[in-house]
Amino acid sequence: MTQTIETYDERVKVETWRLHVLMEAGYPVPLAERVAGSNADLHQAVALVRSGCAPDVAAEILI
Repeated sequence: MTQTIETYDERVKVETWRLHVLMEAGYPVPLAERVAGSNADLHQAVALVRSGCAPDVAAEILI
């Protein structure tokens, strides 16, 4: 039981951090939540937007 709680807590921390990074990069909150909860590469997600790609297009490419 403890292992399950620790795993869940760690996953929530990682997703929260990913969400924060994506929002700072310019993703709107609902889209940032989708990307943060996916297996998309965070560095690619940020790089695409910083290079001029629209966040919705970047999400479609990555998810």
